Amino acid sequence: MVTTLIDMENPFALELHDINKTFASKRQIFSGLSFSLRYGEYVAITGESGIGKSTLLNLIAGLDIPDGGEILINGTLLPKDDNTATLLRRKHFGFIFQAFHILPHLTILQNVALPLLLNQFPIDRAQTMLIAVGLNGREQDFPHQLSGGELQRVAIARALVHQPKLILADEPTGNLDPETAREILNLLRSEIKNSGAAAIIVTHSQFAAQTADRVLQLTASSLIPVHQLECDEV
Repeated sequence: MVTTLIDMENPFALELHDINKTFASKRQIFSGLSFSLRYGEYVAITGESGIGKSTLLNLIAGLDIPDGGEILINGTLLPKDDNTATLLRRKHFGFIFQAFHILPHLTILQNVALPLLLNQFPIDRAQTMLIAVGLNGREQDFPHQLSGGELQRVAIARALVHQPKLILADEPTGNLDPETAREILNLLRSEIKNSGAAAIIVTHSQFAAQTADRVLQLTASSLIPVHQLECDEV
């Protein structure tokens, strides 16, 4: 059962050991990449375009397979079986994307409740999360009635509603104006810290990165700590 994979007595939500990945074009993306992430920790990963930031998230989520090395979720190897990996993602992962991926034919409440329905959890928490992200009263609205900032709030609510243990965010503020981005980042950090989840945010923005506990620069073989960042425009 997937539930046995998550044991909060293990302090590490995620461990990467000697990860190697080469594209079909023979271009090597990762060589011996290692990294660990504790529960309650919020980490930002930066790097040049094309360095492999989104690929890294796909590997962690089991959406792509490394050519070598091990990925552990709470001390247990990431399942290679598609069905088992899907169940793990559905129950224990939360995803936030730059493009939102809100389903247009569902109301806001239905979008947020979707992870609860898929996991056969009570759906009451969907309303609670909409209140938490400042969208109380918008439950029956459809996505086309919301602004970009409001849609990202929906995406955050949906990612956190089932109380996942690992949150992966890929450029979550890339399409937002600076003020809205600041609100979204503060909300995201607050919700992550309150839930005790572990989180990785991939971003080009130094401003967004500064909201994290650690900032790491991705290279082919390592994640290098960044000690000083100057705030720039989101």
